[in-house]
Amino acid sequence: MNQWREYSGALTADFKLYGSKGKPLDRPPEIDDYIRIDIPGPGEKEAKGYDWVQIVNISSHHTGSLERISITCRPSKIPGNSENNRIAHFYSSKATSTFMISNNGKEIMAAIYGRNESPNFNASFIDKIRNIMVGIGGMMGISKIQWKALSDGLLDF
Repeated sequence: MNQWREYSGALTADFKLYGSKGKPLDRPPEIDDYIRIDIPGPGEKEAKGYDWVQIVNISSHHTGSLERISITCRPSKIPGNSENNRIAHFYSSKATSTFMISNNGKEIMAAIYGRNESPNFNASFIDKIRNIMVGIGGMMGISKIQWKALSDGLLDF
């Protein structure tokens, strides 16, 4: 667990699994766990440079030769921080990202689906600017480089 950077390469985002009290976890992810994301470049000041998502769904499907697992995440607050309930992510709380890996017996496929992606405006002035820039970059396809590196790395693994 927590070896995302080994899958996607040193110049990409790093992901670490955390529990609801903000402590790192070393086990498979579960619904309601959090993922701390360290993307290259400046991060949210209040979140000490990190972006956070919470796992809202994990689904696995097995029929015949088809196996599929997906994990859906939503931007979230910092786990274990009762003083601040603001979303610590460049996207608003309406956004979701779903990571899916499937195997049909002949090929293995990985895909990442982003939905309702819009910048998070519920932040400090500096973080709003950062969120707008990162959000626009993501919507223009820059984040596809990150996701492609991660999905390719997962397939190689």
